[in-house]
Amino acid sequence: MQIVYGSSESLTLEQAATWSPPENSGGHRGRYLWTDAFGVLNFLTLYKETGDQKYITLADRLIETVHSVLGYDRGGKVRLPGASAQNPLAGGLRIGKVDKKGPDGDGQYHHYLTIWMFALNRMSIASGKPSYNDQAIALAKAIHPHFFLDVKSHEPRMVWKITMDMSRPLVTSEGNLDAVDGYVVFSLLAATAGDPTCLAGEIADYQRVIDRKGKHTISSDMLDLGMSLWIAHWGSPGQISAQQMGARCLERFDNLDHQEVFGEYPHTRLAFRDFGASLGLRCYAGENAEYDRLAEKLRGNWDAFLQYQPEELQPISQVMWAAALIPGGESPTTSYVHKKAKYRNQHS
Repeated sequence: MQIVYGSSESLTLEQAATWSPPENSGGHRGRYLWTDAFGVLNFLTLYKETGDQKYITLADRLIETVHSVLGYDRGGKVRLPGASAQNPLAGGLRIGKVDKKGPDGDGQYHHYLTIWMFALNRMSIASGKPSYNDQAIALAKAIHPHFFLDVKSHEPRMVWKITMDMSRPLVTSEGNLDAVDGYVVFSLLAATAGDPTCLAGEIADYQRVIDRKGKHTISSDMLDLGMSLWIAHWGSPGQISAQQMGARCLERFDNLDHQEVFGEYPHTRLAFRDFGASLGLRCYAGENAEYDRLAEKLRGNWDAFLQYQPEELQPISQVMWAAALIPGGESPTTSYVHKKAKYRNQHS
């Protein structure tokens, strides 16, 4: 966290209130939505671990900065279409890609937006302020229809990536996790709001996509596998059994080439994807000593190699490393990344 956001240990609460996040998240104008979402979650875990209110303040400052950068066009002068001072997230949030166009250009990803909604939801719970969850619900309502094709049909489809202004799809293939991810996160937002009807229509749309796709595909991709476990540990996404989904993910882990995946030389892979797998393992099966050992091995094997990851991947890798180290939290209503706090480390 210090590598990305600077040292915060010596900051007073008053200094935290005027803190500006360094432009160091690896994205356009220094902000990248996925990295900063986990940055918020890690600040909340630090608050949970230390009880120091300044970490709530730092999370708030990071949220404000992300909205002021990724909620605007790339010039930084104009809000995204549909957004206003009254509803600043009505235009969604940009990914924060460095390039404006091209195969890896800027736009909006569904799975980045839902993890940001989750971060806002956890901030609402940690701070006791409903306004953050209200923002997440506003964002959910704004982006939802733009990621669907034939949303009113019996078999709607989703798209993986849309333009910055949400006017059209950029990648029309479906993300493996987008529907179950949306179902679970939107359900958490509604539960926190105490209003099961507030996102009922959107949740029903995700349910129809889940029904159309049938049995959830368990990927061998490490990040996809880890995030599948993270989703499963929150409960059943629609009609998919969380227990069955989690068990199939663990079976896939068991069938991996352990010498390759858990060996001492992971540097041929991408670190942040392994950290996502480690986080998912700890969230879903961390009380199992063997899976907890494997999760720590996935994370710890990178300690000697993380510095050799490409420079542009250092921020996302460092923040995901911290999240995998200490998922944090105690229950579905008070947790940040993980439902049970049992991991302690002073280096987070």
